[in-house]
Amino acid sequence: MNESRSVLEQTVGRIRALDEGAMRDAEHRLDRLTKPPGSLGRLEEIARQAAGVTGLLNPDLSRKAVVVMAGDHGVCAEGVSAFPAEVTPQMVLNFLNGGAAVNVLSRHVGADVVCVDIGVNADLSHPDLVVRKVKYGTANMASGPAMTREEAVRAVEAGIEIVEGLAGDGYRMFATGEMGIGNTTPSAALVVALTGADVETAVGRGTGIGDEALRRKRDVVRRALEANRPDAGDPIDALAKVGGLEIAGLVGVILGAAANRCPVVVDGFISSAAALVASRIAPLSKGYMVPSHLSHEQGHRLLLEHIGLKPILQMDMRLGEGTGAVMAFPIVEAAVKLMNEMATFESAGVSEN
Repeated sequence: MNESRSVLEQTVGRIRALDEGAMRDAEHRLDRLTKPPGSLGRLEEIARQAAGVTGLLNPDLSRKAVVVMAGDHGVCAEGVSAFPAEVTPQMVLNFLNGGAAVNVLSRHVGADVVCVDIGVNADLSHPDLVVRKVKYGTANMASGPAMTREEAVRAVEAGIEIVEGLAGDGYRMFATGEMGIGNTTPSAALVVALTGADVETAVGRGTGIGDEALRRKRDVVRRALEANRPDAGDPIDALAKVGGLEIAGLVGVILGAAANRCPVVVDGFISSAAALVASRIAPLSKGYMVPSHLSHEQGHRLLLEHIGLKPILQMDMRLGEGTGAVMAFPIVEAAVKLMNEMATFESAGVSEN
């Protein structure tokens, strides 16, 4: 490996296409199980994908982590959120103390929560906090770039390095989580910048803002795009100009998982914006993404369709944190167990016709 290449370049170079041989073996195995062909629907698709991702018919995905990236946003000064920016550091401490929704759900499914300060506008200290702070929140993208290109790359590489460490510790399945008051605004701006979607469609109510705030939020996205002119052909440029530090960190989580041949379960709107950027940086990374749910946030359906991802769940969730992704962890594990633990027609002595 050429050490002069950046961590990001090296990681992208390690991402390979899914293992076609393993997927064919999975298909054959699924067709021999005691059921009509294809009758387990998405579970069969997920089982095939897990085989292609890992190269194994029976991968052990029991050690799993949701990586919650936290960062603040200068665009909050424009009044785009129902909550003040001070909530970001407060919620980070809530994660670390085990009191957030993602903590409850992770305990329920046997996953670990890894909380990362990648750009919180406060100095936080906790023995379980992973500190990879690139800067104290982004700048206000309504009047200029949210961050420099170098800062965006540093944030992506921080996400990669965290996954590398976790994979080295034996984690084999990841989920994307985030915390950052105001972060549906840069997410929507990224969707518009990279897909050409209409602002009215891409920008939704986020934490539950009213009509006047929604109009203001859409105007802020238009101003940000006008002020920054992000290059649709350069995902890092768009990420730096109208993205967020935690979004960039999640891009790294996705790319790092793909480079380590681990499935990465993508949460809602913000995580999917990161998935869009990751898919533009490394198109092969899309094969490693498991879309968890269809968020209640306006624009998420359009975003998933653009990437080419079909969500597993539809629960009208819009919390973020990785909650929807964690809910999908057991479904991925169940799909693998069905493929490996169900009897075949031959082993069960069941007639096929």
